[in-house]
Amino acid sequence: MKVGIVGASGYSGEVLVKLLLRHPRVTLAAVTSRTHAGKPLAAVIPAVRGADHGLTFTDSDPAALAKTDIDLFFLALPHGAAATYAKALVPAGKRVIDLSADFRIADLATYQKYYGEHHAPELLPHARFVLPELTPPAWKTEAKLIAAPGCYPTSIIVPLAPLLKQGVITREHIVVNSCSGISGAGKKVDETYLFVERAESMKAYGLVKHRHLAEVEEQLALFSGVQTIIQFNPHLAPMRRGIATTITVPAAPGATIDSLYAAWRSVYAGRPFVQLLPTGETPDTAHTIDTNRVDMSAVYDPRTKNFVITTAEDNLVKGASGQAVQIMNLWSGFAETDGLL
Repeated sequence: MKVGIVGASGYSGEVLVKLLLRHPRVTLAAVTSRTHAGKPLAAVIPAVRGADHGLTFTDSDPAALAKTDIDLFFLALPHGAAATYAKALVPAGKRVIDLSADFRIADLATYQKYYGEHHAPELLPHARFVLPELTPPAWKTEAKLIAAPGCYPTSIIVPLAPLLKQGVITREHIVVNSCSGISGAGKKVDETYLFVERAESMKAYGLVKHRHLAEVEEQLALFSGVQTIIQFNPHLAPMRRGIATTITVPAAPGATIDSLYAAWRSVYAGRPFVQLLPTGETPDTAHTIDTNRVDMSAVYDPRTKNFVITTAEDNLVKGASGQAVQIMNLWSGFAETDGLL
């Protein structure tokens, strides 16, 4: 199967390039970048020297891409830009996996509240948000446009959705503190993200109305059937990549740590990319870098009657490009782990 990456020179795009070049079932046939058009792929991403199949960056022209014989495109673009390409590619019969936020939020008014104008609202009814371990499998035959989950949302929805649906935790007073590596801000020239500014530095940002909040709350409501409001406190951490999330949530009456783990196992048993650690052993971002895993565990605090849940993932793999490849594998009938283990 031929695949292409639109926006292949950013952090997520670069990870996609590496994953797809080694994938046993696909051929990476196009990599696009307006900035690097005409340059050899290996000149821009030296890590793929000798394995780049002679690929050269081409210009990102939506109409031209729609006329190619490529079967599936990944859109590794900023929000707003991805919708423009989807408008050309989806009607042309191309399958599209979007890594931006453009199609993650089904409600147009909510999208506009957090992101502003939507450039392809007519496609929203046709898009499907897919978190592979949780989304019912009908999407595999129904969808033509897939929204891959965001990095923070993956680290939050994966642990919470089964617990909310099975009544193990309450819906009130859910507090989520997440720490992200600098690569989560994307590849851009900005004084805020210079090494000297971020080394030895840790700070909260985006409090009260971080954009990923809309995605998290909409999906928790869809997965569990009831509106759920969380307090989300993101932090910028002095590391290149990775997300560590800590969730504090009251236990439902009668719930125990055993019933929490039983709820997780009922959903994630046999799923290779969600790993449950024993209670008391907290996940470490160092152990999930370059993997497509979410590691997670929980403890019960009898003093506060809260569960404290911790997760760790690589924001560029399970939080972005690896999860997109996982979606492609399931969508195309490949092994879920192809190119990811």
